[in-house]
Amino acid sequence: MQSLTAADFDAIAARHPHLLQPSFWSRFTAPIILASAILYLVFCSWLFSVGTVMSSANWGIAGSYLAEWVSYEERPTIAIRDDGTMKVDFPRFDPIGPNPNPDWLQAKRETVTRTITTPATTAQPDAAPASSFSFMAPADPTSATAATAASTQTVTEDVLTHALVQMNPEASIEIAPPSVTVVHGDETLSISLGADSVKAGSALPTWATQRAPGEKIVLSFGFSGWAEVRSDAVIVHKRYLGWAGFFFDIDSPFFGKSWSQIASLLWSGERLDPAQSNLSLAIDNILYNPSWQHLDVWTKLFQTIVMAFVGTLFAMIVAFPLSFIAARNITQNRPINQLTKRFFDFLRSVDMLIWALFFTRAFGPGPLAGISAIFFTDTGTLGKLYAEALENIDDKQREGVKSVGAPPMAVQRFGVLPQVLPVFASQALYFWESNTRSATIIGAVGAGGIGLKLWEAMRTHTNWENVAYMVLLLLIVVFIFDAISNALRSRLIGKRGH
Repeated sequence: MQSLTAADFDAIAARHPHLLQPSFWSRFTAPIILASAILYLVFCSWLFSVGTVMSSANWGIAGSYLAEWVSYEERPTIAIRDDGTMKVDFPRFDPIGPNPNPDWLQAKRETVTRTITTPATTAQPDAAPASSFSFMAPADPTSATAATAASTQTVTEDVLTHALVQMNPEASIEIAPPSVTVVHGDETLSISLGADSVKAGSALPTWATQRAPGEKIVLSFGFSGWAEVRSDAVIVHKRYLGWAGFFFDIDSPFFGKSWSQIASLLWSGERLDPAQSNLSLAIDNILYNPSWQHLDVWTKLFQTIVMAFVGTLFAMIVAFPLSFIAARNITQNRPINQLTKRFFDFLRSVDMLIWALFFTRAFGPGPLAGISAIFFTDTGTLGKLYAEALENIDDKQREGVKSVGAPPMAVQRFGVLPQVLPVFASQALYFWESNTRSATIIGAVGAGGIGLKLWEAMRTHTNWENVAYMVLLLLIVVFIFDAISNALRSRLIGKRGH
């Protein structure tokens, strides 16, 4: 065949120019798609007010929450009395133990003599018995109200007259009523304390906020912590990196001891509790730590794992035979196919969280509600996936088994199952791994497991280190299950040819 020359191509292009020119859609498909995507993003930004939300978001609070995941706080309250003296109070369950005396809080003490006035009080004596003759009996002179005169008492005590809180090497709070001086890097803020008001001596810097004139002033020092300056107190939140009392609570005899001291006590030390060994006491203190509740957290985590496993297992067992009924090439009955598929749609169209709420009302809070929610949702989803896998099998293998006169059950066993069983197992393993995460979510609505405990810790807005602890445990479990699931799937599918 003679090849076309350039002149021939030019002649053809001259006679049929429309054949060599691209169509409108082929030329502008990419620009149209790009413009549509940009318009869609702009519409979403307007619909959800993304710009307003981003501009009004308090990123400082978000940063503080994240910092509290890996830290703990010392929270002394420096109360200011009417006479200008002060008193430092620490929380009852302080993370570094009772009666702390941190080196970052320097207090100047003086001995003062104070006069305390006890106001006058009145006391009513016991009522006289009513007259048996008349309810209008004359008053008994001895029943007159007894009065106690006001009394004064002079006491001598040590009080605080000056305090310096060193938040970090570049930030400090000096408290000398009626004024508070805050140093933050190169900036200094003077605050005057009134009877019921707090007033800044100058414009507030970026690290200080006050909602309204006279209200408290909140000071932010980054990761070092923050403080509130009120008219009658300065509340300090000094932050430390780490988890306080993770192993031993402040009430434990092992609290505050170094690891070498603890090892010595466990190995050869005298018994701290005559009723049990030091090792038994240490394990008991760790498991029943009131701040971290290790045993309860691990128990709830185990409940979450069992919920995910049992719910997925039951769903797989029920979805397996139903999928053969739903597959059109296996069950040659269209009404039954459609009825089974609509049943799958019903189960999976209701979200797992909604099923959890329903079963929580039916069975009460607990793992049974969580197992039922996972079972219902996954039965619908696995049934649909299994049915689709069956409808996409190679019929040649099934026809080959039929040709030797095998009964219907043998046809399914040897002609269908070898093709779909690895896929079924792979999908079930994936759902087991995914349901470990889902069980945490449904646990927050009362379906048992660690989800409820995680939600309780988040609601307090103070136990974010406990939240981080449980999230870390969940991550470890998910990583382990992901590795197990991947290994099993690779053996079932990826390495069958080896």
